[in-house]
Amino acid sequence: MRGARHWDARLHSLVGGLPESPADTWLRRLTTAADHGRLWTAIGALLLLRRGALRRGAIRGLASLAVSSGLVNTALKPVFGRRRPDLGAHPVHRLLHQSLTTHSFPSGHASSAGAFVTGVALECPAVGVALAPLAVAVGYSRVHVGVHYPGDVAAGLAVGATVAACGRRWWPVRPSAPARVRTARRAPALPGGDGLVVAVNPRSGPADYDPAAEVRRLLPRAEVREQTVGTTIAGLLEEAARTGRARALGVAGGDGSVAAAAAVAVAAGLPLAVLPAGTLNHFARDVGVHTLEAAAEAVASGEAVEVDVAEVNGTPFLNTASIGSYPEMVRRRDALAGRLGRWAAMAWAAAQTLRRGTPVSLLLDGRPVSVWILFVGNCRYTPRGLAPAWRPRLEDGVLDVQYLRADVRLSRTRAVLGSLLGVSAHVSGYAETQARRVRVVSRSGPQVVAYDGETAAPATAFDFAKHGTLTVYCHRTA
Repeated sequence: MRGARHWDARLHSLVGGLPESPADTWLRRLTTAADHGRLWTAIGALLLLRRGALRRGAIRGLASLAVSSGLVNTALKPVFGRRRPDLGAHPVHRLLHQSLTTHSFPSGHASSAGAFVTGVALECPAVGVALAPLAVAVGYSRVHVGVHYPGDVAAGLAVGATVAACGRRWWPVRPSAPARVRTARRAPALPGGDGLVVAVNPRSGPADYDPAAEVRRLLPRAEVREQTVGTTIAGLLEEAARTGRARALGVAGGDGSVAAAAAVAVAAGLPLAVLPAGTLNHFARDVGVHTLEAAAEAVASGEAVEVDVAEVNGTPFLNTASIGSYPEMVRRRDALAGRLGRWAAMAWAAAQTLRRGTPVSLLLDGRPVSVWILFVGNCRYTPRGLAPAWRPRLEDGVLDVQYLRADVRLSRTRAVLGSLLGVSAHVSGYAETQARRVRVVSRSGPQVVAYDGETAAPATAFDFAKHGTLTVYCHRTA
């Protein structure tokens, strides 16, 4: 320890002995700008203006900064109690205008920088890499103006980065790699979409966006049929499959449209091209089809995968089915996620929905349960708890059954707090199981089952099972 402190002091003296340069002024300004996290708050505010990964990165970065700053200033600095460096030999023109009385180890400025940049990098690596030199510069500026030893800065950066990395335990990072699937044995290559019949839901996605025009541009030889008043996605594709003119089916729309098209494709034994044109595109993201261009390339080359399909009372679904308050909770979460981030949005949505919800008495494979929500996923979802968001696999052969019990005291409150703290899978009242087939009987009268954004007529008995497999056009990189 003495050796480390000796070299730390030597390095501090070497920096103090550097000749005067224009960098002195800029580094003093930089270190002042980073006081109380102002620099990172300003950058975070700019990133919040953009949707998607940048906004999630800003929220994760600012949350990590807040936790790291609290940890350093209230716990670590008092514990280690290291005194600030002696500024007697440091150039006067570099010194800050006010002296600091707090402890030196670890550097709060460096920990905030490390936490914010690491948080951003977890969601958007390219932006994190671009901000990393600025974080290092902020850390170095503390040594340059004489208020920290190099070891203080190194420890601060490490603490901040560790806090952000550990934050994944509470708010998991969606993986960039698509879910694991089977490689399809047969899918015809259709250059230009020749032999492909595509049903388009013009109401999917933004109001000013016309997916049909984009599909025709990317697949000029495909037959593109738009849904109109009085027609359905399933009806448009069933006619094409029945007449035998389609070698493959396609759908441009959101998850509800994709689920309807998948049911037709499975029944007809035809591959399906999923052209993501909805708002959320949960299934397309999980399978790895992120753009219309990627889907068109897979159709032309004949690259495809096989994924599981589930069913409820004989109706196929690709993502999830649920009874109780879950559909409303997801709707609220998705509406708020862009502004609050998925973690905070889920906690708020759960609080609002469960507060107004009523419990449902069910028989789950003959076992009586009283639940606030019942969730059935096609393949196992993660993270566990009230906010399952994606699937590591689309071919695991199981149904993911999760439910929040209503017969446990304060289960709703615990569920909301568990969601906020990222431990909802471990709170009392939360239960889960996996199976290939599940029978649910309502003892609270007819219930509505929601699946992939659609709803079925109320019923008292629900049979969930694996329905088979679906071939989906998709280009998978090695």
